Amino acid sequence: MGTTLQSLGKLGIVLVGALVAAAVGVGLFVVVPAETSAGVVGVLLAVATALFGLKVAGNLAGSLFPGYNVAEVKVTGPITSDGGGMPLRPGGASADDIVDRIEAADADDGAEALVVTLDTPGGQPVASDEIRRAAADFDGPTVAHAKDICASGGYMIACGCDEFVAHRDSLVGSIGVIANQRKFSDLADRYGVELERFTGGEYKDTMDPLKSLSEDERAYFQGVIDSSYESFVDLVAEARDVDREFVDDTEARIYHGRQAAENGLVDALGDRDDVEARLADRAGLDEVAVERFEPDRGIGERLSVGAQAVARAFGRGAASVVADRDGSLVEFRVK
Repeated sequence: MGTTLQSLGKLGIVLVGALVAAAVGVGLFVVVPAETSAGVVGVLLAVATALFGLKVAGNLAGSLFPGYNVAEVKVTGPITSDGGGMPLRPGGASADDIVDRIEAADADDGAEALVVTLDTPGGQPVASDEIRRAAADFDGPTVAHAKDICASGGYMIACGCDEFVAHRDSLVGSIGVIANQRKFSDLADRYGVELERFTGGEYKDTMDPLKSLSEDERAYFQGVIDSSYESFVDLVAEARDVDREFVDDTEARIYHGRQAAENGLVDALGDRDDVEARLADRAGLDEVAVERFEPDRGIGERLSVGAQAVARAFGRGAASVVADRDGSLVEFRVK
């Protein structure tokens, strides 16, 4: 009933707006010029005015009577602040854009609930946490939905939602931290490359790729990673209301969706219909109509996004990933 009234209201506004614009156009460009020689031009201008009025009325109707009650925001690919990608993983999810979309949905009176669709291997910790906080601040029910993979930073984002639903064949988890540093000191020595280094502070050049790590430096940097890992474990334990020891015992394993449901890493298994049913129940909605909130993109960025989608599809065809019985990741690649 409510949906029918909304549809009638939108139709009424559009019709009234079109009629008013048409009347104004006829008056300005047909009736007035009737005494002059601008007849044909006047009719064309009247039609153009009517079409413009129809567009304005349509936009007004859409804002007053939105055809949706649930907002969807997608997080796809590696997560970085600007979406510029990570080493060996070009392109991905921009935390800045995603936070803007969630905040836009929160400010939209038509969006009574939010679904965050996740298909990401993770990414930068701070960028992931910014998205998690935005989801947690949404004024209404929120459900995270894991598609193919929801790992590391993706799992962190899911912790900001009221409920976490995973597809039964998704890959979930990887509650851990990793940092890579490529070293080229042997290569530099082989080709006679000399480096003059001036530093202030004993550990300032720890991550210099042309410098080998000492055992002391390796222990120092491992301590930094351990501290970040402890923060991640604490966050998950609090958000999921589980024992910290349980989270720590996962040892950053990634789990098949059904395993994740069995051990409590997700609330339930389900597809898109199941997610919408849970949102309807949480928000008290008779029907669910979803609107995807997306950033405005120019033609260049649209082509780039399309190319990334093709690359991901090819990657899924060239490699299959499963979890073994203890939850460890096993990967098979076509060579």
